[in-house]
Amino acid sequence: MYWLYNICLVGYWLFLIPVLLYRLAFEEGFYDRLKQSAGIMPQPTLQKIYGSNGIWVHAASVGEIVAASPVVRELKRRYPEETVVVSVVTATGHRMAQRIIPEADGHIFFPVDLPIITARIVDIVAPKVILLVETELWPNFLRLAEERGFPVMMVNGRISDRSARRYALIRRFTQRMLAQIKWFCMQSEQDAEYIIQMGACPAQVEITGNTKYDQTYAEVSTAEKEALRQEFTVGHQHPVIVAGSIHKGEDELMLDVFAEVRRRYPAAVLIMAPRELPRSGQVAELAAARGYRVVRRTRMDADTAQADVLILDTIGELGRIYSLADLVIVGGSFVPVGGHNILEPAAHGKPIVVGPYMFNFKDIFALMERHEAVVMTSAAELTAQVTDLLADEKRLRELGDNAWRLIQENRGATRRNVDAFAALAKREGIALRGAEE
Repeated sequence: MYWLYNICLVGYWLFLIPVLLYRLAFEEGFYDRLKQSAGIMPQPTLQKIYGSNGIWVHAASVGEIVAASPVVRELKRRYPEETVVVSVVTATGHRMAQRIIPEADGHIFFPVDLPIITARIVDIVAPKVILLVETELWPNFLRLAEERGFPVMMVNGRISDRSARRYALIRRFTQRMLAQIKWFCMQSEQDAEYIIQMGACPAQVEITGNTKYDQTYAEVSTAEKEALRQEFTVGHQHPVIVAGSIHKGEDELMLDVFAEVRRRYPAAVLIMAPRELPRSGQVAELAAARGYRVVRRTRMDADTAQADVLILDTIGELGRIYSLADLVIVGGSFVPVGGHNILEPAAHGKPIVVGPYMFNFKDIFALMERHEAVVMTSAAELTAQVTDLLADEKRLRELGDNAWRLIQENRGATRRNVDAFAALAKREGIALRGAEE
């Protein structure tokens, strides 16, 4: 089966050659990303991680990076002498990792999963153990881990309904991959059930909760919040609406909502954060075409005049910007993407509105909905829902308070995941430097 996988993978990359050439020509930083994925590290990174014999934490993209951040922080707290290397797949994830996981000793791109390239990067890092955040199954990488004798553990494991259906089609191959993972820390009972159906040994699966409840990178003090208000020139006018992780197809919807909000509240401000940064210019043009004063975050300076619409075109800031909101709308939920992280605004005690497509966060959403900490609505009803909420200060306050309380009650998954890691290391005879007594 591995030979078929490798043939398909080579064919995939050959098919992508025109796309790769285009991105090399027009996408800033893509050349360096491609080199790293092929095992050619920049010298400063190489000096930090070469032969580190430490802990390798793999988190594919932005969502997994958010989940990994408290895990890496706890690993470095317990084992300060260990080298921790964080790998990612996407450029956005790499920038996010550098911003919110400064504790890591190195941030690298995950290798293209071809045997010779995977072996090269594994030889560079020479890990003693690997932690896969959520669900990233790379056949050659896992097989190499088994051959080299370093254990692999899944932390904060999550399986979407769609992924479960797809993995079911190749269950024999999936079962072989999962056999190379020593322990599974899953977010929920459903995730645990899915991973067992995929072939994991039930005796190696435990439910530890979601580490995203423990994220602290987005925390802001009162003074920091005031500084953000001044920097974003929103002062204390109300309402401030933050539309986070907005996808194509949701831009016009947010601007339609804002038009009605501005009719009722002339001082209102909209902060829009496109999920894909290259779309920021297009979103800015859409807002400007409606007559709004528009400012992009990357072009703000001390002389920036107050804007009606602010475009957040940076990586890693959205979690902190939620602190400015009177109301948060989380994108990816009004188009069939599956939604995005609603725990970030909840951690600030903000009232949250989402659309009907929240299947990527079904357990979190169900819990928050059960505790009246989030409102779901359709695209057609969004404007009415937002204006009704803004007119009801008591309801807004209750939603925000419920969200904040839920975050506090569900913290602790990071400790449970790292406790499981410590137990695995002990069973495998792995010595961890700087371990607490």
